[in-house]
Amino acid sequence: MKIPYERRKSLYGYGFISVWLIGTLLWFLVPLIESICYCFMDNDQLRPQSGGMRKVWLAFSDGEWLANFKHAFTVDPEFKQALLSVLKDTALTTPMILIFSLFIAVILNQKFKGRGFARAIFFLPVIIATGPVYNIISGNMSTTGADSGAQFSTLFQTDIVDELLQFLGVMNISDHLTEIINTVVTNIFGLVWSSGIQILIFLAALQNIPVSAKEAASMEGATAWEYFWKITLPYVSPMILANFIYTVIDSFTKTDNAVMLRVLALKKDMDYAHMAAMTWSYFAIVMIFVGIVAVIVNKYIFYEND
Repeated sequence: MKIPYERRKSLYGYGFISVWLIGTLLWFLVPLIESICYCFMDNDQLRPQSGGMRKVWLAFSDGEWLANFKHAFTVDPEFKQALLSVLKDTALTTPMILIFSLFIAVILNQKFKGRGFARAIFFLPVIIATGPVYNIISGNMSTTGADSGAQFSTLFQTDIVDELLQFLGVMNISDHLTEIINTVVTNIFGLVWSSGIQILIFLAALQNIPVSAKEAASMEGATAWEYFWKITLPYVSPMILANFIYTVIDSFTKTDNAVMLRVLALKKDMDYAHMAAMTWSYFAIVMIFVGIVAVIVNKYIFYEND
């Protein structure tokens, strides 16, 4: 049987992705649907130690089918506190990462000697962003099995800025301001470490600014400051939204944040129904948060076809 050339090419494509499609169906979609079902099942019956996992649905009467969600927000003493902690940390660190990424991208877009090396330095964390490497560089040696964390080189000491602000008296202005400054400066290396992808995206946007826009601004006698606000920022504004969504999702899905640690702890305790309810509640809150901010930010984005 002769098959047309275009048809054969499409079959080659489907054959190429067939392994991925099968893997997605078996090891992603099926567990995903099963985790949704766990949210509405009896947690005690799902525990394997009670004679194996028994999938018993919760009754729909008197709101009993929402018992696992109620447990997450009203009974569990740690989940709600962890959720508020993650939301607060994300709200503080996300703007800092975006501002720092744009600042570094503007610098790296300039022509200077060693520009390629400088770009590689800021993108290096993306390549070696593994847990042990990050813990060693940030001075958290205890999680790597080493006991000499206090004697580690002070090159990556993360509390130097904190100590400097305390010496200058800035940390004693107000409790709320002190908490914000402390959250930011004590994790300053983490902010730099989390900015690699954002810098790359901003850098790509900066390189796509039309030459005609630069020439027009130069002919009009625009200063560097005016050029940034009138040309650079409008053209990279779509990437601000993209980087915001990426940064928020990356922050919420880190395995070392408080919510993820709580979920993993429940997994070890085999509280699968409670874990599933917390996970899907967390997912819904993240999507709502991202959606609201994306709608707000989208109003201030400049599009070339506007």
